[in-house]
Amino acid sequence: SAHLGGYLSVPTSAGPWPGVVVIHEIIGLNDDIRRQCDRLSAAGYLAVAPDLYTAGGALRCLRATIRSVFAGQGPAFDDIEAVRGWLAARDDCTGRVGVLGFCIGGQFALLAATKGFDVSGVNYGPLPKKPAEALAGACPIVASYGSRDLATRKATAKLDAALTTLAVEHDVREYKGAGHSFASQPDSRALSVLETVLGMGYQADATSDMWRRTLAFFDRYLTRPGG
Repeated sequence: SAHLGGYLSVPTSAGPWPGVVVIHEIIGLNDDIRRQCDRLSAAGYLAVAPDLYTAGGALRCLRATIRSVFAGQGPAFDDIEAVRGWLAARDDCTGRVGVLGFCIGGQFALLAATKGFDVSGVNYGPLPKKPAEALAGACPIVASYGSRDLATRKATAKLDAALTTLAVEHDVREYKGAGHSFASQPDSRALSVLETVLGMGYQADATSDMWRRTLAFFDRYLTRPGG
């Protein structure tokens, strides 16, 4: 799109740096996602989170965004591709770019693994119906799920099997006792009762290990490719 809002977090270390496109949850670009970008920039990545709802208010965009993710194409993917190209072309970027997503963003990050990225980090996004077809030609993928997440039952085994069949490098893990959105600390505590009922909510141990694995994986494929 001509104008796409977002949040950019630049490392303080000497560049150039690899880039990472961070894709927000279904609730949109919030402080939690900005913190995830800051965590990446602290680790030496040029991190940008586009606001996929820039074009016309959350509700209208939400419908279009959900249509996009289930179709595997559409305006949201065009926006993600535009941001990937913008990052890769920056003077302070090495040209290698990964994608990291949470919730519906995890679903986007998984499908975007076939769309020119060098590595994909997926956090609790539902799988496409036929993962082995949808992910043919994918870049390396690191994915994390919670055992109590109703939206991604059996996703870990299915994704692992599909990526093994496709010979795509991967690290897929399920965290026992963690639910949906285990790595997110939303600003509003209004969600907390609902989260508790649905087995959602922040899980420090699972989050810490997810970041350890994700950063190790990104280091391998973004910072030291072929190294």
